[in-house]
Amino acid sequence: MATLRLGDTAPNFTAQSSIGELNLHDYLGDSWGILFSHPADFTPVCTTELGTTAKYKPEFDKRNVKMIALSVDGVESHKEWIKDINETQQTEVNFPIIADEDRNVSTLYDMIHPKADNSLTVRSVFIIAPDKTIKLILTYPASTGRNFKELLRVIDSLQLTAYHKVATPANWEQGDDVVVSPAIATEDAKKIFTKGVKEIKPYLRMTPQPNL
Repeated sequence: MATLRLGDTAPNFTAQSSIGELNLHDYLGDSWGILFSHPADFTPVCTTELGTTAKYKPEFDKRNVKMIALSVDGVESHKEWIKDINETQQTEVNFPIIADEDRNVSTLYDMIHPKADNSLTVRSVFIIAPDKTIKLILTYPASTGRNFKELLRVIDSLQLTAYHKVATPANWEQGDDVVVSPAIATEDAKKIFTKGVKEIKPYLRMTPQPNL
């Protein structure tokens, strides 16, 4: 299949998971979603990641984001692994883990890279908007754990820029000034962004974050 790109519709699928059968589009409903894969169950870095994800669930909930993990192992393996995650990470896994033993979802989302391993998924991340389009794709090597603070920061940016004619600059965090869209003339921008517009260059205008 063709490589997935930003703006593509996230391929739908139905699969078994740690909470039962799950259809991606139905499960997400009107929410945002984050789909992230793991090479296999009972792997050390993934154990820390899933524990961290569970602890961050209230933050994802605030942003109307549903989390879904995926591994190529089966449901019973997932359930045993969840016990280990809860024990070692002092948390309770509170989101589904998809069982992808037949590699159907992994193939659909190009999560298996033969040069890494022809049977295990890489650490892929897909952020999906309520309209089911893919807004972010990240791929990490197996040796590097993901930064979930960064994923929250990206979601904040995606949600802000989806509803306001702004972009977020380097290292932006919630509450920082943002960039006025280049498509808006400065005089028009001053009418839209009533907190003020600072013109650094004609193409570089900053304004306080509009939704605060």
